[in-house]
Amino acid sequence: MFVDKAKIFVKGGDGGNGIVSYRREKYVPNGGPAGGDGGHGGDVIFRVDEGLRTLMDFRYQKHFKGEKGERGKVKSMHGANAEDMIVRIPPGTVILDSDSEAILADMTQHGSEIIVAKGGRGGRGNCRFATAANPAPDFAENGEDGEERWITLELKVMADVGLVGFPSVGKSTLLSVVSAATPKIGAYHFTTLTPNLGVVDVGDGRSFVMADLPGLIEGAHEGVGLGHDFLRHVERTRIILHILDMSGSEGRDPYEDWVKINEELKLYNPLLAERPQIIVANKMDMPDAEEQLAMFKEQLEAAGLAGNHKLVAMSSLTKNGVQELLYKAADLLETVPETRTIEEVKDVAERKVYTLDKAEDRSFKVGKENEGFYVESAYIEKFMKRVNLNNSYDAIMRFARTLRMMGVDAELRKIGAKDGDIVRIGDYSFEFFEGSDFNYHE
Repeated sequence: MFVDKAKIFVKGGDGGNGIVSYRREKYVPNGGPAGGDGGHGGDVIFRVDEGLRTLMDFRYQKHFKGEKGERGKVKSMHGANAEDMIVRIPPGTVILDSDSEAILADMTQHGSEIIVAKGGRGGRGNCRFATAANPAPDFAENGEDGEERWITLELKVMADVGLVGFPSVGKSTLLSVVSAATPKIGAYHFTTLTPNLGVVDVGDGRSFVMADLPGLIEGAHEGVGLGHDFLRHVERTRIILHILDMSGSEGRDPYEDWVKINEELKLYNPLLAERPQIIVANKMDMPDAEEQLAMFKEQLEAAGLAGNHKLVAMSSLTKNGVQELLYKAADLLETVPETRTIEEVKDVAERKVYTLDKAEDRSFKVGKENEGFYVESAYIEKFMKRVNLNNSYDAIMRFARTLRMMGVDAELRKIGAKDGDIVRIGDYSFEFFEGSDFNYHE
């Protein structure tokens, strides 16, 4: 089974907690603080592995969570950092943030990596907070939560040669003849619903990867039929073999089919119109095929397009002309650099790429509610998780000083906060004082 799209959840490991500890050495009374820092949580990293061809693994495992950092140790020793989680993905995978639909990365090169969820920082031990005014602090920080997000993986097949054309023109049959691939073949439209890959041995020491891509119909650039599910794979092929039913067995005109398919490619991505293409006149063993081929050549001449594309007549059934097609495809591939199609991909050129590292937003909002006040700030709530407010007066005073430096208490006074008023921040409540201190109420 070919799986080319998956939605998964990733979470970096949480940082380990810092600890409160003091030196307890012989002949050293009242020893100073010696609580160590917690270790950093492990990152979730995606790494390209050219040995993979599908996203099948993500169909069965949808959650990836990094390991937690180790807790800080006594004698100011640092807890161990967690190992990163390495997740292998096939080349050609586009990674998107599921909420914003922004592209995080377009992974094409073997061994390339991206951090999709950073691990949390370890909390600092009490030895980090010693000052002249407070030489023996009795608090430490909790570890920071790891980054978490839902992401979408889209695989764009990275094949050398892509077979395109209307349904039932013989794409799957051709792939089965020239490679060991065994695609489903049937005399009805849309037999092929997902791309099939096969390695083709030309016979002269050369080989290439061929993809039988799902059938395309008019209006595909707007999502009609298999639509974008088909077109995104065409972008990654280096050359196109445009397969035509030259016998007109279904009452279709080969030239009109060729024009319509090329128009769909152009409307989806104008750069695809410039992709090297070989026209393959298939089913030449059928009656009227020779007449149709002669007419097709005349129509190309009349449109002034005869010299733009190579044309090969063949029959997948009798295998006449198949070897000639393989030679021409291999020759054309040698003229197309592998990096060209990567640079031309539509999504990479048009959609903004966001980096994972961004400045922290320290903004906040204050307001009145019922008989008290509230403070809303993602940064402050995140900071509160690191400060252990339950066990230490020093920790509460540090938190209050941080709010004062951010200007929170000044904003509360502006909207009428007075001594004794209750201020809610997240799940915690505090008693406000003009001196900028907050008494904590759980």
